[in-house]
Amino acid sequence: MTTPLHPLVEPLRALLGQWRGVGHGVYPTVDAFDYVEQVSFGHAGKPVLVYSQRTEDAATGEPRHGESGFWKVADDGRLEVVIAHANGVTEITEGSVVAGHIALRSTVIGLTSTAKQVLGVNRTFDVDGDELRYSLDMAAVAQEMQRHLTATLHRVG
Repeated sequence: MTTPLHPLVEPLRALLGQWRGVGHGVYPTVDAFDYVEQVSFGHAGKPVLVYSQRTEDAATGEPRHGESGFWKVADDGRLEVVIAHANGVTEITEGSVVAGHIALRSTVIGLTSTAKQVLGVNRTFDVDGDELRYSLDMAAVAQEMQRHLTATLHRVG
């Protein structure tokens, strides 16, 4: 038996499932890198999607990054996302979803005492059938907001 999707998260239906693909990262404080990524969006009938993401180094297969959180659509149609990163960063982002295009901008960044300084994160997602493209811009470690990650993922489940 399949649990029905809550009507408030219907605008996010295209994200549901498992996604896998490759991405590329750049930032002034690190060498450019390629990665393999696995993303999952699921639900349990509540007005929220459950999100998890894991990456590994494309050349070595070593784990790189992980994050998880919750995505919900507010009554006014605004998208609200809460994400916890394994490196001690937490993100609260808000934005919109319109015809498969999602735009998010951080409103609050929380840091543990050992996390690197992150001041802001912007994310965009475009879903076209079984393809998910995204970019992530970041302001961190004394650098202005700029492109950090881009990836193309394909639905695998």
